[in-house]
Amino acid sequence: MTTVYDIPADMLIRQVAEELKKNPQVQPPDWAAFAKTGVHKQMPPENDDWWYVRAASVFRRVYIDGPVGTQRMRSIYGGKRDRGSAPSQFRRGSGSVIRKILQQLEAAGYISHTSEGRIVTAAGRSFLDGVAYTLKADAAGVAPGLAKY
Repeated sequence: MTTVYDIPADMLIRQVAEELKKNPQVQPPDWAAFAKTGVHKQMPPENDDWWYVRAASVFRRVYIDGPVGTQRMRSIYGGKRDRGSAPSQFRRGSGSVIRKILQQLEAAGYISHTSEGRIVTAAGRSFLDGVAYTLKADAAGVAPGLAKY
């Protein structure tokens, strides 16, 4: 059985983002075009589909690390803030972006909320493993260097 662990993260996230675009439950809010992903960033993301890519990444992290909460996810998506001539310091990522994505994935039925944090449901596990299986099947037929995954 092929799982999320068998496929490189960048390939999986790209494909899951494409699949999430088809789901009407996962849509970027109106403010997403202007929002930064954290105080450590100077500009909003350049990619027009960044919401779906971040949703796929968050979905994968909940699958791997779950149960997780918003605060732990903020630490994962944080980075160094440039403070000019002062030394850089770590800052957590945007909690609003992560919270909205988790709520949307929960509304889609892929994630559930427990007392310990959010975990992937059986439908979410099936969805991610199905995408991983199709990627592995495509890689085995197309790219010989990727057939080991």
